[in-house]
Amino acid sequence: MDMSKIFLKGACPTPIGGQAVMEGVMMRGLERTAIAVRLPDGRIHLKTQKNNGSSKWMRIPIIRGVISFVVSLIEGTKTLTYSADVLEYFMDDDEDEEGPGKFEQWLLDHFGEQSIWNFMIGFSVVVALVFSIGIFVLLPTAGIGWMGKYIHNSIALNLIEGVLRIALFILYIGLIAQMKDIKRVFEYHGAEHKTIHCFENNLELTPANAQQFYTLHPRCGTSFLMFVMVISLILFSFLGWPSLLWRILSRLLLIPVVAGLSYELLKWAGRSDNWFVKAMSIPGLYLQKLTTRPPDDWQLEVAIVSLKAVLVPEETECIEGIVDTDANLLEHIDIERDKDKTEESEQ
Repeated sequence: MDMSKIFLKGACPTPIGGQAVMEGVMMRGLERTAIAVRLPDGRIHLKTQKNNGSSKWMRIPIIRGVISFVVSLIEGTKTLTYSADVLEYFMDDDEDEEGPGKFEQWLLDHFGEQSIWNFMIGFSVVVALVFSIGIFVLLPTAGIGWMGKYIHNSIALNLIEGVLRIALFILYIGLIAQMKDIKRVFEYHGAEHKTIHCFENNLELTPANAQQFYTLHPRCGTSFLMFVMVISLILFSFLGWPSLLWRILSRLLLIPVVAGLSYELLKWAGRSDNWFVKAMSIPGLYLQKLTTRPPDDWQLEVAIVSLKAVLVPEETECIEGIVDTDANLLEHIDIERDKDKTEESEQ
């Protein structure tokens, strides 16, 4: 791993960030967010929308990291779901789709589709949080509790717990990386990073220019997760090795602190290239080798379209529909409106 190709001299770090989705890439700029998806017929579907105003809390260190973490979970889930809806909308299917069941129709009649949608997004985020905390926070500390009978050094016990937590996380990433759909998402993740690198180095946004860069990037969310693992290992070591109940409570209470510190460290890593930052970034960069894969030119085209869509003047209208490789609208298609019309006609 050549660090000079990751912490590039002369590069201008951008506040624009991204996320790989189903057959596409989301880019979030200061003013707007864009989601570009490659359709089964080869066309590119793009949706842009204005971002909500930044809260005053986002100016406070540590706290802004906690807020950003929660918002990222919610918005990330919405974005993934939207990309799946786009693919489903354009997918050829000769079979007639079944209408909603009685219970589903009752829910639609009494609560409305938007309320159900919001509930499902919130429920998905809660389930993801419970699963993550249970597997990667509570299980390691409970799983090695028996070692306290033989090892009386609290620092050593916390170190073993932290190593087990990191091992479980790497194992989880390694397992899901074998799934076909996840492999495709990881390729688009690589396309997102290459495109950001290309932009930060002031090169024309083309697949050929983007291909010359690494799929690894110092400000990636994967690195954030590794920072969480390392910081939690260090922070929990100061708490000694109390009873299992107190260990669980202390770790739950410190999760926001860990998330906030990890966010600040990631921001610092993104705008600095000194030896300490590089050393701290190495674990996250190696983890990115699991969560990114080399993209093809078509996947880079999608990432470039998404980036170009957030680099427009502030007064530019938001769009949704089929676009060309310069993010110019060719055909307006409002998926949610068309779905509502279809459902009304069926009723």
